[in-house]
Amino acid sequence: MSDFGGSNTPAELKDRWQTPDNIFHALDAEFGFYLDAASEPHNALCSRFLTSADDSLSCDWGSYGSIWCNPPYSNITPWIVKAAEQCKKQRQPIVMLLPADTSTGWFSLALKSVDEIRIVTDGRIQFINAGTGKKGKNGPGKGNLFLIWRPFIKPRCQFTTISRDELIGIGESILEGVKTA
Repeated sequence: MSDFGGSNTPAELKDRWQTPDNIFHALDAEFGFYLDAASEPHNALCSRFLTSADDSLSCDWGSYGSIWCNPPYSNITPWIVKAAEQCKKQRQPIVMLLPADTSTGWFSLALKSVDEIRIVTDGRIQFINAGTGKKGKNGPGKGNLFLIWRPFIKPRCQFTTISRDELIGIGESILEGVKTA
């Protein structure tokens, strides 16, 4: 399923929604991201990033720290395969933000290699529209989850939860600290 809930977003922008800064910074505080593996120069969340021109699915995700990935939702399966491969190769954790849809083949595939599935509760993440630069009103048609690959351990495939509001609160406090520093 490539169309999550009948989106009205133009086709050229559908796969380019950005993760909100507060959500990213909350996770960055935990993981210390070095590389954004699926971005564009105008919306990269790390100083080191890969764009569609770099073809993230064909290159190595060379990184000296954790790797962040909010991939295009139109074709998730190859990103699951690449993340599992690059976690081992780069010896770095990888965190991927995806729709919470356990009925898909890519989700079943992820269960074979992922260490943690962190389900977002208490609401959906409101992504930043690539065309307008503003938050969407309701978030995507499905909830959200994070797939987390960790190197050096046998994948435990453990399920955990995190409140969207808690993530936002953590991220906002970090962003506020940056503004006052």
